[in-house]
Amino acid sequence: MAREAFQTLTEPMYYILLALTEECCGVDIMNKVEKMSRGRIRVGPGTLYAMLARFEKNQFIRLTAEDGRRKSYVITDTGIEMLTKEYARLRTMVEDGEPFMNAPSKEKEPE
Repeated sequence: MAREAFQTLTEPMYYILLALTEECCGVDIMNKVEKMSRGRIRVGPGTLYAMLARFEKNQFIRLTAEDGRRKSYVITDTGIEMLTKEYARLRTMVEDGEPFMNAPSKEKEPE
């Protein structure tokens, strides 16, 4: 499987998979990503549909409905596994950095 290509996820990839923990179509995914990220991440149609195609090809999501051009998707067990690993990786990074980010400033005083 192409798992190596997805060792780490970009922010849009992460939020797209989060959005697909519930079945939804492309427009709904774009709206959910923007809402979940509090407006920080906006996914355009080109990026979204390229990602959906890659995710579907690698069996991280599956097509659930098709009505004309409107397609709905949901995350698969494989996708959940990848999302869970990425979540754990991100938490570890935050935990590793926490002691340094919360430490008092050690700026050198002027001589």
